Amino acid sequence: MPSAVRSLLFLAASFLAASAVPHDSHDHDHAANRALPSRWYHDEDHPVHALFRRGNTDGITYPAIGSNAPLPPEWAAGFPDKVDPTKLPQVWVDAYTKAKNAGKIPANVPVSTQANGGNPTYGNLNPTGAVVCSTTYKCRNNSTDVIWDAPDGVFASSFDDGPLPTSQPLYDFLNENNVISTHFFIGTNILYNPNEFAYCWNTLGGDLAVHTWTHPYMTTLSDLSVLGELAWTMQIIHNSTGGRLPKYWRPPYGDADNRVVAIAKEVLGLTTVIWNQDTEDWSIGEAGGATRAGVNQNLQKWITGPKSPGLVILEHELSNDTVGAFIQAFPLIAQNGWKFDSVARMDGGAVYQNSADANSSLTIGSVGVPVSAPPSSSSVGSSSSSSSQSSSSAGNNAAKTTSAQSAQATGANASTTHNGAVARFLSPVLAGAATFFSVVGTVFVLP
Repeated sequence: MPSAVRSLLFLAASFLAASAVPHDSHDHDHAANRALPSRWYHDEDHPVHALFRRGNTDGITYPAIGSNAPLPPEWAAGFPDKVDPTKLPQVWVDAYTKAKNAGKIPANVPVSTQANGGNPTYGNLNPTGAVVCSTTYKCRNNSTDVIWDAPDGVFASSFDDGPLPTSQPLYDFLNENNVISTHFFIGTNILYNPNEFAYCWNTLGGDLAVHTWTHPYMTTLSDLSVLGELAWTMQIIHNSTGGRLPKYWRPPYGDADNRVVAIAKEVLGLTTVIWNQDTEDWSIGEAGGATRAGVNQNLQKWITGPKSPGLVILEHELSNDTVGAFIQAFPLIAQNGWKFDSVARMDGGAVYQNSADANSSLTIGSVGVPVSAPPSSSSVGSSSSSSSQSSSSAGNNAAKTTSAQSAQATGANASTTHNGAVARFLSPVLAGAATFFSVVGTVFVLP
């Protein structure tokens, strides 16, 4: 059989085998089918890589997306099924401890409790008060670390819960219309749906952001569990995009509070994104849930309504109905004078903490060790030269890409249970690179 035909058959098989993690009803499990095809990707020297691979990386060689299966020993090495807070890479724990000791993680916000799938509660504390400020209860504390609204006149597009087999029609539509959106990805969905992830990144050039590793109510978790949910998702995105560090995350169910927001920002440099309109499209087809007609009606009402503030609408790449509702409403956006933009780009800043976008140069950075600033989007060149040049300010968000603490070189003593998912590329060679870049003062990396 010709190799091209074999490749097409493998791609078709992988699409059928890819799994889905269901969304936002309050009583579901996020199970994932782990049966990946035996070998869906082309060899590294195949010409197709030159056509679709993003050209600007940090110069480090990472395993190919989806390489080998099941649970690929290279690409997926060390990534957990569930977050174990006792087995996080030490560099993450050290970064958390530093922020905690510096008073940047609130000590007076308790872990919330939840009963029968209802909203989390905080005992006698007011969830909308200054101490807790729960986003579940729509508390807005005017913090620059939480985004609710888009600029006036901007339709800020984003989708939750991918990548999934149902994502592909959405990606095709975005690609055909030459528009970019932000994709808040679930880490385990990336792991078990590599085809869709690879297309979103390599072909579409989508803006990638964090939607946690397993989609829990974040305020119900301990500090280190919150850290693991965010950092593992950052790590797989980092390893699969040439070293990019996501800058934004969205809490599942919109559930965050002052404690969770601070861990995301102060330890990992992540800005929290909520929304100002909710389609409830995730509940289409569920008992008592939304209907497709109702979602369509709401989208039309919001898009034809006031333009201040701009729109940040909660939508999902979860089913044919959720994707179809967006596609049906899309023409209305331009017809009603909105500027269509990706959530991650709506204020003119960089998409990633260490890179302007999917195609721009980047500085080397590691999860838990913030970089000084992303390169300018106008900075283009080889990966080796781009990683050694100084970074310029990237719009209004330049000051928000790092936490207040200084980065320091720290050894990564990852748990042996994780087979070195982080320490895998912290080799002696990379240690030498870390020393060099620290001397020239342009980047921070782990030795």
